Amino acid sequence: MRSITIHGRPVPLAGEGVKAGQEAPDFTVVDPNHRVISLKEFKGRIKIIASVLSVDSPVCNLEIRHLNQAAAGFEADTMFIFVSMDLPFAQRRFCQANAINRMKCFSDYRKADFGLKYGVLIEESRLLARAFFVLDRNDRIHYCQYVPELTQPPDYDALLESLRSMAG
Repeated sequence: MRSITIHGRPVPLAGEGVKAGQEAPDFTVVDPNHRVISLKEFKGRIKIIASVLSVDSPVCNLEIRHLNQAAAGFEADTMFIFVSMDLPFAQRRFCQANAINRMKCFSDYRKADFGLKYGVLIEESRLLARAFFVLDRNDRIHYCQYVPELTQPPDYDALLESLRSMAG
């Protein structure tokens, strides 16, 4: 069973996880207007998906704001997305309060479909682990990063370099 740590304590993750080179599993999540959205709706675009614990977590807060700024350096057909278990109301409040205007936010609170299919669901707390997935225009996984310690930030340099190499 795959796991991460939280303050050094191992915590199992549900789902198999994904790897670079494989086709990205389709999933459904909920947008801030409570509309069900599928990955298929973004086919033809490069996508970076950040799985985060909560918009109210300090590390996640910084991560989302950092990626929102980084998005300015990429073409409009490159989508920056974050997914959490936060309710859509909380995500909308967070985005408005922090001027998150270059990222799309989606909630996995209903079915944990994304969390299970991408192997980031922390079942004991029903939250998502910190991870990144870069998908090409055909929804093939180009890069993934599962952050081993939930309280630590991701490797932004590796993530953005992967994205730059694909965006050309």
